[in-house]
Amino acid sequence: MGLLLILMTISHSALAFHSVTSSWTAQSQPLLGRAVDNSSLLRCLQVTPPVLRPDNLCQQTLMVHTFAFSYGQPFVGNYYPPPCDFNRVALEFTVTSAGRQFDRLAVMYLDDIEIFRTSTAEPTANGIIWTYTKDVSAYSTLFNARHKIVFDLGNLIDDIYTGTWNTTLVATFFKADNTLDPADVIIPISAHKSAANKASAFIVPESKAIDSLQLPKNTKKAVFSISACGQSAEEFWWSNVLSSDTRVFGNDTTLYGHSPFRELQLLIDGNLAGVAWPFPVIFTGGIVPGFWRPLVGIDTFDLKEDEIDISPFIPLVNDGYAHTFEIRVVGIDDDDNGIGHLTENIESNWVVTGKVFIWIESGTNLTTGTLPVISSPPPVLRLQSTTKKHVNGTIDSLKYAIHVSRQISVESTIMFPTGLKTLSWKQNLEFSNSGTLSNQGNDQIMRQITSGTSTSSSGYTRSFEYPLWVVSSYNAPSGGNITIDGRLGRGKNVKQLGELAFLNEWRTFDLNRLPSAPQNLSFIGSSTKNWQNGTASYLSVPALKKSYGSGNTEQLFALSGINERAESVVQGPADETRVSDEISEELYQRCIIAGNDTIVHDKERFGGQHNQRGLLNLLSHNSPVVSVPEYANSWVKAVLGRGPN
Repeated sequence: MGLLLILMTISHSALAFHSVTSSWTAQSQPLLGRAVDNSSLLRCLQVTPPVLRPDNLCQQTLMVHTFAFSYGQPFVGNYYPPPCDFNRVALEFTVTSAGRQFDRLAVMYLDDIEIFRTSTAEPTANGIIWTYTKDVSAYSTLFNARHKIVFDLGNLIDDIYTGTWNTTLVATFFKADNTLDPADVIIPISAHKSAANKASAFIVPESKAIDSLQLPKNTKKAVFSISACGQSAEEFWWSNVLSSDTRVFGNDTTLYGHSPFRELQLLIDGNLAGVAWPFPVIFTGGIVPGFWRPLVGIDTFDLKEDEIDISPFIPLVNDGYAHTFEIRVVGIDDDDNGIGHLTENIESNWVVTGKVFIWIESGTNLTTGTLPVISSPPPVLRLQSTTKKHVNGTIDSLKYAIHVSRQISVESTIMFPTGLKTLSWKQNLEFSNSGTLSNQGNDQIMRQITSGTSTSSSGYTRSFEYPLWVVSSYNAPSGGNITIDGRLGRGKNVKQLGELAFLNEWRTFDLNRLPSAPQNLSFIGSSTKNWQNGTASYLSVPALKKSYGSGNTEQLFALSGINERAESVVQGPADETRVSDEISEELYQRCIIAGNDTIVHDKERFGGQHNQRGLLNLLSHNSPVVSVPEYANSWVKAVLGRGPN
């Protein structure tokens, strides 16, 4: 292929059967003994705030399992509610692996309901280990009943890719002081395959992500969540070009099309209820592997879900009849003249599930109201594409730019016991991506930013910004060594007031880590700022059948709690103006730098108090890379997952 910005990894949804009964334990089993050399295990990590999870309380081991040749063979077990009172649940997932292996996608279900989506780091010959903790208190209702556990982690083993995934999953149940309001009912929008001991994700576009369900007649609040990520030819959707440009460098170069824009749509009975513009997750084989060892990318170990408040649709869907819920993944096709339209005709594939969180009004009376008034005009698309030619007429470079903006509004009036109330869901979103491809499509420079605000009449507001820039260069001279060089910068900045189904991030943070946390510390929202940048290189020596990699990555993460809004008076030329703003309080900050499989700097701060870890020398993201750890012993195409040698 010509476009070698990306590392194509094999991480499809898998299915299987292996039945065990959950056992009780005071702590998880770290599985260190399964590594080749325990003393040389490389500890991988995703930078995230410490999650509240008290030790030595009520715990259950949900899974201890090795995923080897596991496509079509997920772990299947039984979950039983714990013998303790709880309103919070946290999962702790620990993995070890040694050898050579692609990154893999993993999804945990309770029956047909997705609970946790994660992916793996790429192992070393001596072995790696990581532990990730996730708060899943939004599913408290489910954890109070028996369920089948299906944990899907598809993997392949052969004489080259030898790494197995040795896993343990432990749930901790506890009480917390924070006032919580979990959903009364959770209904999946999925393929419903748990009865056959299979995973329940839809694979789009090969199948339609569509389901039908009935909402309780006395529903008072409903929230829809979407879990979706691109795999295979859609894993690096953000690096794609316009469909009209996929053959611009000739038939010997394959560029993926349908633009670098993706939209996840929720349709209820064919009506657009809301959308999600996905965060560009980069897995640990992505772009250049040296970026992501041992520090993995943002959200790599915890692929977050997007939420849509569908409460304005209650008068439509609580009539006792089945209604269709569909999740669509769309891109953009164009006519080569700057005119584009949304299309479901994307590459293969996206792994997709959804669910409806439902809160029920006391009593059995029907919740009544007006049908939703929907304003969802087509998004505004601006597409540009130009080429520059060599003197001999061949294409030297392709330059492209895409801009998308969209506004959505849904509103209805519902009669509650306390009287009439207007419910609404509004979104205002903007996307831009521009880039240049040269060297027959093998070199790429791209910049992208996704931003927007979603607002619910319940008091929930979420504003986000996802910046991304990538520079990559692939060089494969005939009969010589093969190199990939890359630089990147990326971020995920979110400010959220209130909450829908999932807890606001300040609620899941371990407030006990603060140096002087007052009792009953509370906020109206939170702000997170997360930024990574780095440089990495990859070298393949076909004559030796070996490949090497190196890289530096630095990351800064900050979490703040937002206190009550404060009003200030600004004296303008004509009159006074009252300005409303939030007062924030820093909860957690971490600055970490990794270079060539080593953490060289790690500083944490809890509420202003520093905790220094690791070495003190700081690496600039422009520092030269001097060591070259070996990444694989096979030729580059096999290492990168790009087909036959």
